Amino acid sequence: MPQMKFARFAWGVLGLNIVVILWGAFVRATGSGAGCGSHWPLCNGEVIPRAEQVETLVEFIHRLTSGLALLAVLLLFVWGRRISGRGEPVRLGVNLSLFFIITEALVGAGLVLFGWTADDDSIGRAVSIVVHLVNTFLLLASLSLTAWWASGNVGGGLERRGALLWWLGLGIAGALLMGASGALTALGDTLFPAGSLAEGVSRDFSPTAHFLERLRVLHPVVAVLVSVYLIAVAYFHNFNAYGAAPARLARLLIGLLLVQLAAGLVNVLLLAPVWMQIVHLLLADSVWITLVLLSAASLSAPVQAGARQIAGAPADQPRTAPAR
Repeated sequence: MPQMKFARFAWGVLGLNIVVILWGAFVRATGSGAGCGSHWPLCNGEVIPRAEQVETLVEFIHRLTSGLALLAVLLLFVWGRRISGRGEPVRLGVNLSLFFIITEALVGAGLVLFGWTADDDSIGRAVSIVVHLVNTFLLLASLSLTAWWASGNVGGGLERRGALLWWLGLGIAGALLMGASGALTALGDTLFPAGSLAEGVSRDFSPTAHFLERLRVLHPVVAVLVSVYLIAVAYFHNFNAYGAAPARLARLLIGLLLVQLAAGLVNVLLLAPVWMQIVHLLLADSVWITLVLLSAASLSAPVQAGARQIAGAPADQPRTAPAR
């Protein structure tokens, strides 16, 4: 019973952090990042500011929810260590979750203190956005695995699966690259909005355009290539050989990737409205979490008979008893 309660709480903490991440994207998309000035952790030098501007209210809500997420992960850490022993997967998950929520807060503080908010279009802000995205994905991965392992799923000691380990590892690296390029594109859309699709394309390929505008053309290419690769792995590899959970996650990953590609196209055609940026980010987070759980489920589950790899990879064979 305590384990079940902890698992439900862990899933709830994951959901809370997703909400905080989406609100953070709203802060960036609406240019509200400087709503609290250059003060951190205070807002305009006050614990509870008088929100005379909408931007201040938007940023202050983000800070409040971020603080709540930090407290929730801290409670998850204490609770998880109490119910798990040394070397158990849940303990690893809560340790990583606490580490990445702290680095998440530090990166957010750096954005404010260095002035990388609002209309800033410096290289420093671009680099910090990429670091922020990668850290956010690692936090989501840690929280997802904690909840997954606490729910009674097999964890720890990821057994080698031949080529599958490399296929999934490359997919995870590709997903990080896709997310990072998407974050840069979203920043470019916020700072340099286009009046029409033709105008946006023209500026993206202009040699005199800002580097954030020229980088926008990379994300669609990266997104298509990585998505096609992940769909191929999920479709051609027999994840049924590892149990029902990996098979379901593989089908879910394919569906989410297709929806995300469609959402990306709509986002471009509509010139990246704020609401569509939030939807696109939610889908990106969902794809990432599903990929992480698929990797954990398939790389640590017993292999059943009939497993096959994608083309060119050696088949995974279950161990058999030696002939007498």
